[in-house]
Amino acid sequence: MPDDARAVLVAPDSFKGTFRSSEVAAAIGRGLESVVAAPDLMPVADGGEGTLEVLLLALGGETVGAEASDALLRPIKAGFGLVEDGSTAIVETAQAIGLPQIKKSERDAEAASSFGAGQLIAAAAQSGASRVIVAVGGSASSDGGAGAIDAIEQAGGIGETELIVCCDVNTPFELAAEVFGPQKGADPAAVERLTDRLEELAASFPRDPRGVAMSGCAGGLSGALWAHYGAALEPGARFVLSALDADERIQAARAVIVGEGRLDRTTLEGKIAAEISVRARQMGVPCYAVVGSNGLEPIDHRILDLQAVIEATTLEEIEQAGREIAAYL
Repeated sequence: MPDDARAVLVAPDSFKGTFRSSEVAAAIGRGLESVVAAPDLMPVADGGEGTLEVLLLALGGETVGAEASDALLRPIKAGFGLVEDGSTAIVETAQAIGLPQIKKSERDAEAASSFGAGQLIAAAAQSGASRVIVAVGGSASSDGGAGAIDAIEQAGGIGETELIVCCDVNTPFELAAEVFGPQKGADPAAVERLTDRLEELAASFPRDPRGVAMSGCAGGLSGALWAHYGAALEPGARFVLSALDADERIQAARAVIVGEGRLDRTTLEGKIAAEISVRARQMGVPCYAVVGSNGLEPIDHRILDLQAVIEATTLEEIEQAGREIAAYL
């Protein structure tokens, strides 16, 4: 097949707090279409914000409303997805307890609860789904999942439902407050108190999540689900890419375009943009990036082997970046 007959795979993550991954993909796609053939749009997520939308777009299905609470226990409109004829439910806990749901002036890492996440998980399990995929990134809580477990038990538990937790970081349970507490409003003293609370919770759980990779996601929610319900903890980026048939789509592509709000050293620590670019390199497919800002050191660019990195902060600029990349092809 000649090169010009192959589509360009457009696979951006969301620009956190700015644009959804589907918006970024569409803008890049518009830029490409002005120069090359129609692209293959594959918006992605890593288990955090936007995962529900990405999986519903890829797998089809419907959204079901559910009662939930935000991290400060205020009623909030939320829901979960049902795919595969209702046999699989998808819960994005950030829809209830996400950090963006709380104003910066209101953030209180010690008071924040995962109760709303438990409400969504219980509702999804009781919908008749035999499997619930839980995307846990981006939470405002650091309660070790205690609130979520309370909510699930108050709702009657999850029965025989299988839980699969899509994790966006490798952090173990006991380090959840230390690593993520400050961004949720915790000062050093609060981080110490939160860590003590996590240690006490871990010792009281049916299984001890301390030292278990990925058990510290969402302030320890992933570890609580693992400890109480035997949830499988999986890297969110790899899970989503598998659901999207990403390897086949990369292999068939003329080029790949990744994207995220900021490209920096943390990109190399399991973020989905790095996962895609490394796979593209291994398959011999050139890869480009469109990002809100580029903070990656030159030596780290070699790891990702990106042909070009273009900064863009508006949808118009993102569309223009698509046109610029098209000129390279």
